[in-house]
Amino acid sequence: MDFALSEEQQAIFDMARDFGAEHIGPHAEQWETDGTIPRELWAKVGELGLGGIFVSEEYGGSGLSRLDGTLIFEALAMACPSVGSFLSIHNMCGGMIDKFGSAEAKQRFLPDLCSMQKIWSYCLTEPGSGSDAAALRTRAERGNDGFRLNGTKAFISGGGYSDCYLTMVRTGEDGPKGISTVVIEDGTDGLSFGAAERKMGWRAQPTAQVQFDDCLIPLENQIGEDGHGFRYAMAGLDGGRLNISAGALGGAQAALDKTIAYMGERKAFGKSLDQFQALQFRLAEMETALQSARVFLRQAAWKLDQGAPDATKFCAMAKLHVTDRAFEVANQCLQLHGGYGYLADYGIEKIVRDLRVHQILEGTNEIMRLIVSRSLLAEAH
Repeated sequence: MDFALSEEQQAIFDMARDFGAEHIGPHAEQWETDGTIPRELWAKVGELGLGGIFVSEEYGGSGLSRLDGTLIFEALAMACPSVGSFLSIHNMCGGMIDKFGSAEAKQRFLPDLCSMQKIWSYCLTEPGSGSDAAALRTRAERGNDGFRLNGTKAFISGGGYSDCYLTMVRTGEDGPKGISTVVIEDGTDGLSFGAAERKMGWRAQPTAQVQFDDCLIPLENQIGEDGHGFRYAMAGLDGGRLNISAGALGGAQAALDKTIAYMGERKAFGKSLDQFQALQFRLAEMETALQSARVFLRQAAWKLDQGAPDATKFCAMAKLHVTDRAFEVANQCLQLHGGYGYLADYGIEKIVRDLRVHQILEGTNEIMRLIVSRSLLAEAH
């Protein structure tokens, strides 16, 4: 059993970390204040091949594995979890289209997605259906002239900012079997957006409701088959949960790195903080938490890459375990900074705010417990 990264994987991690340190980290605070990410950044990201991480090379993607993806999103989050996570959502859309779209849909949508000439958002959650995603009500009526959409999506990263919205809609009966997947392009008549949401964290990425009022799209904007949209969405979330976990891990690692440096400089009672045994023990516990979370996350990613039958359970366990441990570590790092941790200048309070939502989105950690326990009980019978 080999836990070491290959030379190529280490190079991927280093490339993403260095890119984040140069092009994201120095601007993260300003972008948070602005509430948006400059579009010029995405052109550079696309040039690196990070716009279509999970898209096959035939359509302009990088064709990387899920394990490779966790390395990229961990490294980028060390510069800013909010920016890295926005990119992970874009890549989740690319992976879904590559896996489930027709050859025509792939040819039409994926090249611009991979180059990041077009930015993508993922639309599943609604004001009345969050954890119970299969209860979604946004409806798409099929006619000779296309699909006519009516409904609202909530908490959409990139709402009003993105160029394309990969959207789960109801085309049939109630429940998961009546859901299909369609693409709505910016500028479509009947597409509008709510006001920008004011959020605790992830402030750099714009978030808003996406609204459809008799929004007409062509029939060829459907991805995959009728009634399979919920399955596509859940398959997308397996990978999305890994990416979000990796982002939490990268943010927590950055917080720990900052804390170790701070404790070497800050003095109390005549010696630096890193000389107090009680505080050294805190560091040991945080390092152990992050290293164990990292190994578990990579095992879950490996299972998804292998198509293991228990991959969904492991992705859920990883999301639950990694995001909880990462938030705890970031919060401890703030505590070890004392009053300075509460100040924006030290960069710790932003990480704590950003990582809190990782325990909620891509399925709350309560839903992760449900997925794991149901899987466990099913295996026992």
